[in-house]
Amino acid sequence: MGIESRRQPRRAVPGMVEVVDSILEEAVGYVGNVSVGGMLLIANRNLPDNALFQFRFQLPDGLPGAQPLEVGAHVLWQDKAGAPGQSWVGLRFLGLSPEATRRLRNWAEQPDA
Repeated sequence: MGIESRRQPRRAVPGMVEVVDSILEEAVGYVGNVSVGGMLLIANRNLPDNALFQFRFQLPDGLPGAQPLEVGAHVLWQDKAGAPGQSWVGLRFLGLSPEATRRLRNWAEQPDA
């Protein structure tokens, strides 16, 4: 396994964690991995380059009664995935609340089980 050279540790998300566009109330795909700085989205459609979104997803951090995270996201890059109609999309988070930042940091820094 290679050495992680990113500024913030990222962690794969087990299972299928759906990502919803909070403005349109439409599913846009699933979380691939996540860090306090952004995420890899496995999108079910192409997203406009350099676009800004408001997304919602449930971080599987096991906190009782935890609400889904609401995040502002900026599309940095995208590439076609192996499955038809899917894309890999690199997103940078913008304007996270202190609570979202804390939850993401705690999640990303936990060792994978």
